Amino acid sequence: MITKLEVENFYSIQDRQVLDLVAPGNAPAKADHLIESFPDSGERVSKVIAIFGANGSGKSNILRALTFIIWFLKHSFHTQPGDDLHSFPFWPYIDNEHVSRPTRLRLWFSAPESLGTDTERFDRKYSRHLYELEISNNGKKTVSYESLFFWPSATARKTRIFERFENGKVKVSKRFGLGYGEDFLVRILKPNASVISTMVQFNHEFSTEFSNHALLMKSNILVTKQKISDQDLFQNYADQNELLEQVNQEIRRIDIGIRSLDVSSTENGKNIMKLYHNGLNLGMPFELESNGTQQFIRYFPILAHALVKGGIAIIDELDASIHPTIMEEILRWFRDPRRNTRNAQLWMSCQSPSLLEELQKDEIVLCEKDNDGKTEIFSLNDIKSVRRDDNFYRKYMGGQYGALPVIG
Repeated sequence: MITKLEVENFYSIQDRQVLDLVAPGNAPAKADHLIESFPDSGERVSKVIAIFGANGSGKSNILRALTFIIWFLKHSFHTQPGDDLHSFPFWPYIDNEHVSRPTRLRLWFSAPESLGTDTERFDRKYSRHLYELEISNNGKKTVSYESLFFWPSATARKTRIFERFENGKVKVSKRFGLGYGEDFLVRILKPNASVISTMVQFNHEFSTEFSNHALLMKSNILVTKQKISDQDLFQNYADQNELLEQVNQEIRRIDIGIRSLDVSSTENGKNIMKLYHNGLNLGMPFELESNGTQQFIRYFPILAHALVKGGIAIIDELDASIHPTIMEEILRWFRDPRRNTRNAQLWMSCQSPSLLEELQKDEIVLCEKDNDGKTEIFSLNDIKSVRRDDNFYRKYMGGQYGALPVIG
């Protein structure tokens, strides 16, 4: 579970922006939208993070930053060296001063503190972790600093797992379990790959377990909004009977008149998805369904993956085509401890202010640009005098929180 995000010099985010998701101590004790970041942590975090702001204010850049950090940490080894978006899929803030300054990213999250040990999974304790990444933008993009720290439950002191420096040196702890020695790691590290993604290639126990069990993510945005092709979408459902059963169960409850959907193959090997409506003898092709129904079916695998695995669902403009009552149901999935048994988080950028009527104070993040085009990020908890029983929609539309389009 993610508790805090810091971003600096990343797309429209020029100055360091800090998004702290830990709820204040006066938050209701039995609030269903909050959960402890890990047992006995003493801090509660929202399971839904909804980002509002004007078009072009930088909402998507928050999601890009989060997706990029996790992508780089776990998957960057497979990219080719270079200076383009295929190697480091982001841009720094584009002006003459900042385009060559470093990009800095920091992510606080909870994860098992015994990864890479013989401790049985059901005996594992969780603790606070911090991943830090600095990328040089001076000439070719390269990693100038990378680290992973944690606060063990026994001492609660910040403890290094690994640390990588601009001069190429690497320091690792016993917990990391590097039997080859630090010099080996220095020799194999690529300038555009993370330590974890590199060591996974050598079946390194800690790195492999970290990659498989920490920060499980599915997202529809990295550089641009990623739209899966219809054939890939259909194949995904065809390959996972459980996923198909889940979407059928949900769509019967929330989409009026649809009995079921299925996927079949044609003679030429293509997959076809059809939806069966009450009163119709034949299935309706996916392509003829409403945009809202199509989007729900497209996004459902991301949502289901997070809820089943305890991961992070990151969806840009989730509410753009989906009916508000269905959005309410999706929020309930993540808030309900019986449905969200593994404390999954949903991060989403939002276009419809009416959704504010369904959200709690701790779930709302606001994003706006100043006159110089710099993005500022703040949560509703950062604004003094905001009450939990306020009408957030009315006050947002009245301009009391900022982050509202200015027309005229």
